[in-house]
Amino acid sequence: MMLEHAAGKNRYDVWAPNADSVRLVADGREYAMEHHDDAAPGWWRAPADVAGQESDGVPYGYIVDGEGPFPDPRSRRQPEGVHALSATFDPSVHEWQDSAWKGRQLKGAVIYELHLGTFTPEGTLDAAAAKLDYLVDLGVDFIELLPVNGFNGVHNWGYDGVLWYAVHEPYGGPAAYQRFVDAAHAAGLGVIQDVVYNHLGPSGNYLPKFGPYLKSGEGNTWGDSVNLDGPGSDDVRRYILENAAMWLRDYHVDGLRLDAVHALRDERAVHILEEFGALGDQIEAETGIPRTLIAESDLNNPRLIYPREDNGYGLDGQWSDDFHHAVHVNLSGETTGYYADFDSLAVLAKVLEHGFLHDGSYSSFRGRHHGRPIRRDLAHPSALVVCLQNHDQIGNRAIGDRLTASLSYGQLAIGAVLTMTSPFTPMLFMGEEFGASTPWQFFTSHPEPELGKATAEGRIKEFERMGWDPAVVPDPQDPETFLRSKLKWDEAGEGNHARLLQLYKDLAQLRRNTPELVDGGFGSTVVEYDDDEHWLQFSRGTVRVVCNFGDEALGTPLSGSMLLATDPEAVLDEGTLTLPGGSAVVVRVN
Repeated sequence: MMLEHAAGKNRYDVWAPNADSVRLVADGREYAMEHHDDAAPGWWRAPADVAGQESDGVPYGYIVDGEGPFPDPRSRRQPEGVHALSATFDPSVHEWQDSAWKGRQLKGAVIYELHLGTFTPEGTLDAAAAKLDYLVDLGVDFIELLPVNGFNGVHNWGYDGVLWYAVHEPYGGPAAYQRFVDAAHAAGLGVIQDVVYNHLGPSGNYLPKFGPYLKSGEGNTWGDSVNLDGPGSDDVRRYILENAAMWLRDYHVDGLRLDAVHALRDERAVHILEEFGALGDQIEAETGIPRTLIAESDLNNPRLIYPREDNGYGLDGQWSDDFHHAVHVNLSGETTGYYADFDSLAVLAKVLEHGFLHDGSYSSFRGRHHGRPIRRDLAHPSALVVCLQNHDQIGNRAIGDRLTASLSYGQLAIGAVLTMTSPFTPMLFMGEEFGASTPWQFFTSHPEPELGKATAEGRIKEFERMGWDPAVVPDPQDPETFLRSKLKWDEAGEGNHARLLQLYKDLAQLRRNTPELVDGGFGSTVVEYDDDEHWLQFSRGTVRVVCNFGDEALGTPLSGSMLLATDPEAVLDEGTLTLPGGSAVVVRVN
């Protein structure tokens, strides 16, 4: 699909195929718009003399069939929120300082996921930029920002976005976003932007006023599905693909994380995910800088990461929940809901060797067989992005509690070692590296009382299948829920927080300096374990990782040199490794 829409050079052109009349409101004046179907069906054009054609900050919107004015579906700025007028913004005005930036590949990288509103006390892009030296010192390679597009209210996770082209104004708006990416590149860090194309938020979505952006009655978990394959979907797909191109071109981001792609309902012969893969390759070829596209998917379908010439979608990576679940259950003992199938070290061993647990096996939570095996000749383990914690796995718990609330230092350290030495691409969630005590809860700030009430009630209903007590679920609309979720940075220098932070730094350095932890495909990881004695070890080349999940010390034959130990009492001497309970080591074997 060609990405350039045929709307001409007028910045106020708008696609509204269902409208009988469209009037533009710009800088306080109204202008009649005209069809120009000869160039692009359904597009409306404003007169050439409209105010603000060459200016930034001009307020504007559209009156559609007498209703409105509504913000521009392609709005770059919403200074007064998603219900108000848009403002013109020209991204080309920014003088980029990253000409020396050559980008980063996913293979060998460490990703750091953060939410701008709770990462710093200020909750802005500029404040986050001030923490870049910390992230460099930690040893990460990519910063993954939770969604920044325009949403209703002041604070939100970001997945209630309704204006995909805008950068949320309280974060600093689009100019601050450009400054952030420039600063990240100057620090040697890539930027991955989390984007949501499978649904729109419950308030401020005026897209249906303009055209068939949604398919009524064909919903997913969050509402009506986006129209990817029905009448009028050519322009809807173009709207989405041009948005992806905007991030990669206008904002110089290095990659996109595609939210919940299993909710993209697309029956076309060429799936939109395949078009995303082609788009990333196209822009990479244009710029000479790697562009990484990662899908969040619970389908366990490796077709996402297979090359397009092998009937895949050609994406660079996908999240693997199976790794998270296997590590979580073996550390926490929690087996409710979707954790039920992961209650053994045998499961963790399978995931480490093959990538998925459910690769065609029966999933008790789904009540059916699920997934398919990954072909070793078509995918590398680094294409699976894995984590010990992430925004979903923390925030979608009843009280948003991190593992810090229930695990010991030793258990957290084992989880860190498994994540950072696995054959996959590790991702950390902000604060995980120092064992943050703060929860990360589900928060919203809908101005509409009835929507706030419905959100709170819906949240409680979501927890039924996991067996959690609805009485403890915090009110998403309570401002304290948001404030509780902000990191306390002074913790990072204290006690076991500082000790864990140093461990993550050491693991990142070890990963960077040890090719065997990154190289080698599926089949290069060999796992041994004992569920009764609660230990697991795996080898990648001459590097062996040994984890003692039990309480008692473990003695095992092993010769080599210790590269890292989570407990100072771990001893490797005269062909024997003595490993205290709740600890792990990394060894270079003889």
